[in-house]
Amino acid sequence: MNVLIWHVHGSWITAFVQGAHTYLVPVTPDRGPDGLGRARTWDWPAAVRELSPEQLREADIDLMVLQRPHEVELAHRWTGRRPGRDVPAVYVEHNSPHETPVDTRHPLADRTDIPLVHVTHFNRLMWDNGRAPTTVVEHGIIDPGDRWTGAEQRAAVVVNEPVRRGRTTGTDLLPRFAAAAPLDVFGMRTDGLARHLDLPPDRCRTRDLPQAELHAAMARCRVYVHPIRWTSLGLSLLEAMFLGMPVVALDTTEVREAVPEGAGVVSNRLETLTDAVRAFVADRDLAARTGQEARAAVQARYGVKRFLDDWDQLLKEVTR
Repeated sequence: MNVLIWHVHGSWITAFVQGAHTYLVPVTPDRGPDGLGRARTWDWPAAVRELSPEQLREADIDLMVLQRPHEVELAHRWTGRRPGRDVPAVYVEHNSPHETPVDTRHPLADRTDIPLVHVTHFNRLMWDNGRAPTTVVEHGIIDPGDRWTGAEQRAAVVVNEPVRRGRTTGTDLLPRFAAAAPLDVFGMRTDGLARHLDLPPDRCRTRDLPQAELHAAMARCRVYVHPIRWTSLGLSLLEAMFLGMPVVALDTTEVREAVPEGAGVVSNRLETLTDAVRAFVADRDLAARTGQEARAAVQARYGVKRFLDDWDQLLKEVTR
């Protein structure tokens, strides 16, 4: 199929475009949010083609994959075809509802012609989906390899914009974890985090690394900490498990489904979590065994082959 999809959510779309289709990715001269084109820091196959809005008008499109509310109108304006009516379409909802956990109505809730595809069962449960048909295709991760060394007695955290996002991403919890082990916080716009939290720089190092360097740096840390209170299932958590890292995470959203017994410590008791961080940092053998359990669990459930198979099945149903 020829699948129109905007370059949004880099990790997710990198897995998505590994399938057996041709992927038409809009590109604009400024490579802005609606026209990023092909990824420059990810490895994408040749089947991903950049098309300008003018070229999209003439392109053969079998399916539209929408990911942001304004793409419904944008797709119509750029292609001359209405998603869900003139061309089959699906809408991928990557996020948990923000306004309220249970009463946020989805922007496509009144449409029956565009199926809503949630990335976790928790998200489908919490959104008010209205009349829209819904399904779930869980994440798929391209295996970065068993790379954990645990060489540094530090805890890795991955979060973008921790100062701005605050309690949502558990930024206020980081001093508690920093008391249990020095932190390496990876992500965009993390500068000034230690100062914001009034932590010594060595207890809270921040690093904004390109994707090619991120996994190796994470894998040198003894343990991965996931302090997120409210967001969709973080791909960084799954990537840490693929790396063979033991994980310590809040028991919120879909985390309990992703981290089974033996693969790490999942709890909402902060003392339990900080004790677990201390234990993994102090006992490398314990960290290694738990990390291997985490890797086996995530390979079984979140492999990219299962992800692509699920998507192929869904695409066949939608375009039938």
